[in-house]
Amino acid sequence: MPSNDLAIGRNGNIYVTDFGNKQVWLVTPGGDKRVVDTGLLKPNGITLSPDQTLLLVADSASQFVYSFQIQPDGSLADKQPFYHLNLVEGVAESGADGIAVDRNGSLYVASRIGLQVADQAGKVNSIVGKPQAGPLSNVVFGGPDFDDLYVTVGDKVFKRKVRQKGLVNFQDPIKPAAPRL
Repeated sequence: MPSNDLAIGRNGNIYVTDFGNKQVWLVTPGGDKRVVDTGLLKPNGITLSPDQTLLLVADSASQFVYSFQIQPDGSLADKQPFYHLNLVEGVAESGADGIAVDRNGSLYVASRIGLQVADQAGKVNSIVGKPQAGPLSNVVFGGPDFDDLYVTVGDKVFKRKVRQKGLVNFQDPIKPAAPRL
């Protein structure tokens, strides 16, 4: 099973993107492996929603991050292009790579244009410019209070203190407040 990015849930399920074969895999705690989605052009970044009811998968070859409902057996249902990313003018691919969520349910997407931050309703509200030339390749929260945001560009890692707090998916799920529309 070729792999790119992964997300691990509290229940031990591991979801893995395989962009070469256009698949998303599920690996259960018992070691069983099965394909749970096909059809994204280039599935790349992957994470769980704070309450772990949704799986979010970035498609690098489109302008979307897809949302799936996670079923009790780990399978996926109700696939939809939920987050509509901004694109570099004249380019049809977002280059979306690593993704992360904060405790409020906002999504952070490393992309060609910069770090795109979307609210729970799927709208990109801000784009943080790239710290240097080249596409962003990953994003993650860290630090003692999970309020340091790290991004990678090429062979460098950049850190920025933020007001929001990230989370770790292998800890207990968090129910964010309802989205403000």
